Amino acid sequence: MRKLVFIIVAFVAFGTGMAGQAGHGSVPPEVYVEGGKHHVQGIAYDPDASKMYYSFTDRFMVTDMEGSILGSVCHIQGHLGAMVFDRESRRVYASLECKDDVIGQGLSDFAKGRSMFYIAIIDVDKVTSTDMDSEGNEAFKIVCVREATRDYHTRFYGCSGIDGVAIAPKIGKKAGKNYLYVAYGIYGDAKRTDNDSQILLRYDMKNLDKYAGTVRFGEFYSEGPVKPLDKYFVYTGNTNWGVQNMAYDPSLGKMFLFVYKGSKEQFTNYDVFTFDLWKKPVKRGLPGVEYDTSRHPVIGSWEDQVSGLFFKYGSTGVSPLGDGRFYFSENGKSEATGKQYCRARLYRWDGEGFITDGR
Repeated sequence: MRKLVFIIVAFVAFGTGMAGQAGHGSVPPEVYVEGGKHHVQGIAYDPDASKMYYSFTDRFMVTDMEGSILGSVCHIQGHLGAMVFDRESRRVYASLECKDDVIGQGLSDFAKGRSMFYIAIIDVDKVTSTDMDSEGNEAFKIVCVREATRDYHTRFYGCSGIDGVAIAPKIGKKAGKNYLYVAYGIYGDAKRTDNDSQILLRYDMKNLDKYAGTVRFGEFYSEGPVKPLDKYFVYTGNTNWGVQNMAYDPSLGKMFLFVYKGSKEQFTNYDVFTFDLWKKPVKRGLPGVEYDTSRHPVIGSWEDQVSGLFFKYGSTGVSPLGDGRFYFSENGKSEATGKQYCRARLYRWDGEGFITDGR
């Protein structure tokens, strides 16, 4: 009996230690900061420096865990979206759209008749003051996502650009080397039949770094990998603008896709979709895509769509701690200042959904 008790106690202690290591121990239940006139698009927690990073569409911001602003990059040419922090390189990887459409209005007006999509690579340790200019700044580099740019201009798969990003092992593996995943934005047009899958591109981060260059305002930077390592199709059904944010939790082995829910009546139209990263995708044709008869790595199917749930947060920012806990952006506009704010609040996954203390 004593031996059994010892094993149980040791197991609990080991598990608690691992959770603390993955989840970075004690963290504040919320962090509040105000940006500018554009709402928050993404957040990323840095456990090693005890900082939080934010995208407020045209501004990258850094705060401590009390919400005090420590640095920022402004004058960003385009729509800065979802982001993720890589602890190994100490860089933030964020989606950046230079678009000639409603999303690009006032952000990339130079892009008349042309649109291009990028990953912004931000060296956070070089963001040392507020209101730094993105142009010619070694702290803020960009690399072209040529695959998404091609699909956008050929109008394939309902591609509207890119948004959600996450760092995770290769899909179909339980562990191993980490890669950057970039998710497409997808037009929600209910009359289309080719826009019911979310598209994830897989890239080697070190390879992306080799292509990265600094921003020159009013010009398009076109350097980037010709193709991703993989292109996955996740059959979710209709969404409005595709994957807004994405998060992988290694303790759960799950990838979470946060969307603006769709409107097609044949689908449940969840706010969040999730799948087990270790499950291998199946090569098959794409339902509803008449112009592409090739077989692709597909997760889910018409008969067995990926799991979903209703949850109102995540589309404006999420940062996993790695132990089942997540910071979610709860965004809004301050009545006192008129500025957009982000309240990054701590939640945890309980096996069925995301909960927080007192809710």
